[in-house]
Amino acid sequence: MYSKKIVIRYTPDIVQQPIIYQFTKKYDLVFNILKARIFPRREGVIVLELTGLKENFDKGIRFLKEMGLHVEPLAKSVSQNTEKCVHCGACTAFCPTGALSFEKPSQKVLFDAEKCNGCELCVSCCPVRAMEINLL
Repeated sequence: MYSKKIVIRYTPDIVQQPIIYQFTKKYDLVFNILKARIFPRREGVIVLELTGLKENFDKGIRFLKEMGLHVEPLAKSVSQNTEKCVHCGACTAFCPTGALSFEKPSQKVLFDAEKCNGCELCVSCCPVRAMEINLL
């Protein structure tokens, strides 16, 4: 089984259509909604964790893009600004997925974007705002 977290950005003209339903049913993918901001007649964004066969995943992503949606891995929307980070470790206490961890030998906060679920807890708890999430 293949699993990946993605961000789907909707345009106002397509937000009313049942795209996620069609997408997951047609390509036999299981989804978990991690975050969603979708408003009628406006653009929207949804973060999904998808699980299924890799071949079905790839076909499904092509389907979404053909429908006019912008799709990218969640890892592209989340980053650690290493120049701002003071490696205090505060964020590691709030990260529910273990995407942020404190490496003892180097005394640095490490960020694994593949583990991130986009919850944004790290953004609010970081005293220097070193974590950046661009979902909208």
